[in-house]
Amino acid sequence: MPRNLFRILAAAALTFLPALAQTSQPAEAKTVAVNGIDMYYEAYGTGDPLVLLHGFSNSGQTWKAVLDDFSRHYRVVLVDMRGHGRSTNPSGVFTHKQSAADVFALLDAIGVKRFRAMGISSGGMTLLHMATTQRDRPEAMVLIGATTYFPAQAREIMNRNKPEGLREQDLARQRQIHKHGDEQIYMLRRQFHGFKDSYDDMTFRTPQLATIQARTLIVHGDRDEFFPVSIPVEMYESIPNAALWIVPSGGHVPIQGERRPEFVRIALKFLSDSPK
Repeated sequence: MPRNLFRILAAAALTFLPALAQTSQPAEAKTVAVNGIDMYYEAYGTGDPLVLLHGFSNSGQTWKAVLDDFSRHYRVVLVDMRGHGRSTNPSGVFTHKQSAADVFALLDAIGVKRFRAMGISSGGMTLLHMATTQRDRPEAMVLIGATTYFPAQAREIMNRNKPEGLREQDLARQRQIHKHGDEQIYMLRRQFHGFKDSYDDMTFRTPQLATIQARTLIVHGDRDEFFPVSIPVEMYESIPNAALWIVPSGGHVPIQGERRPEFVRIALKFLSDSPK
């Protein structure tokens, strides 16, 4: 069991960063005031909207290595969730339910009603809240390394990740992602540690999941460090019109490296199969 899950999540964000030079320039790069925060987004390409949500402690830049693949087909909207990247969070509190409300408010502000979406980890958890509250808006979604609740093994790792004790090399890595100073980085670390005591945010069960209207592709590594494979299987069995891809020997974000081209191919096909 990894000793520092926060470090794993941070490293996952940077896996894609070497491809930054190959990506297009955004058609839009703006900060919008929503729900008491300044929320940053970038938009690329044209066509139907595709919203991409990152994992916890990351930012929209996580997606840059696959951006060109998707922006050839969609208007891709990269979002920095509350308190991440260039977005602010004066309250110092993060819940996935609030994150869903923030993303909806941003989409309202930029004129997006119906959309497709993909979310990694916390991004996928945000999408679960979105798909169960404003059910008619997400048309299709891809959930990568997401969960419906925090199991004991995740809480144990979160508990070991104390807010203090961030190594200088990890702090330097986080500074590449988050743009509001070291206090922002430590705030995220405190929030991540605090998830060990969160029991009223991620609490999805079958009756609620069964109300989801969006076609849903669940992507999960069979070696996920903190969400066992039983969780995506239960999700698959509970969500109507769901598909499940268990990635052999895959970790928490099993779409990187040599698996990236396969992920792009499968995700594009799934999203394009979604009815208008």
